[in-house]
Amino acid sequence: MQQFNQAYYQHWYGNAKTRAFTSADKVRQARFVLAYLEQLGVPLKSVVDVGCGLGHWRDALAKLAPKLRYTGVEVSPFACARFGWIQASAHNFTSTRQYDLVICQHVLQHLNNRDCARALANMATYCRGALLLEVATKEDWEGDVLDKERTEAHDYLRSVKWYRKQLDPHFVAVGGGLFLARSADVPLFSLERI
Repeated sequence: MQQFNQAYYQHWYGNAKTRAFTSADKVRQARFVLAYLEQLGVPLKSVVDVGCGLGHWRDALAKLAPKLRYTGVEVSPFACARFGWIQASAHNFTSTRQYDLVICQHVLQHLNNRDCARALANMATYCRGALLLEVATKEDWEGDVLDKERTEAHDYLRSVKWYRKQLDPHFVAVGGGLFLARSADVPLFSLERI
């Protein structure tokens, strides 16, 4: 299991030569997500960021949508102590609260198949709107889609087919890494579904 300590965050997020993204990248992605969900008619009042790390989504959303209620969930004792996140893993975090947007980026590759499937099922229970999911697949890694200098090693690479099988009972893919909860009351045109 990866050690998500201060050295980990410094390497992947603090060092300009090895960081996975910049704050500007996260703001650009947040702008897209907010605009696309607004276009689809998904109301946004609350967000949970599962695997929030240093809180880049919190910072981006504070700039673009300061009225959104943000909840950060993180497995790292270091990040939780520093930022006050809820300490839990994606596979064991549960909530009685429903969220309009669930964010889970670059987390599931650290979980074995059983825990990953459990994480996706868990997210479905507290997602009433949309899920933003980013995880590298086996096809991404083998197809040279990723900049391997700026991408951490993946503990578990799974196929697109594996992820689709887990997601399909709970979510509808709508592009850009976004999935709408099947329980959400959002009408979609046929071509908006992927």
